[in-house]
Amino acid sequence: MSPERKVVRVRDVMKKEFDMVDGKMTVMEALRTMKHVETKTLVVNKRHDDDEYGILLISDIAKKVLAKDRSPERTNVYEIMSKPLLPIDPKMDIRYCARFLERFGLSRAPVIENGKVIGIVSFTDLVLHGLVDFNGSGKNQVD
Repeated sequence: MSPERKVVRVRDVMKKEFDMVDGKMTVMEALRTMKHVETKTLVVNKRHDDDEYGILLISDIAKKVLAKDRSPERTNVYEIMSKPLLPIDPKMDIRYCARFLERFGLSRAPVIENGKVIGIVSFTDLVLHGLVDFNGSGKNQVD
């Protein structure tokens, strides 16, 4: 008999600190306000209650601004962001989260609870914080 597998939830591995920006900001303004570069993500805030969150990845800026020789001082976030986004539930098992990201071709996604963004999760978070126990034991947490 194998031991019971411990379920690791998205809430346990997500990055809780992220940057929220306004879609009307220029790309340069958004980058200058970015404090959590490790997330590689800017969450674009809702304009009103009936709006949806957007997302802007550093890779989007590289592909849609830098590679196309657009001015980051004259390009607004709303012009290049993705919206609406595909949210991740914080109670989701990390195995299903990995499948979800892969199925939709995402590298990271916002974690949303009660209609609010509470974190960002990426493949890196799922693998490094979900599969490997960095508290010293070095044992797999997921079979």
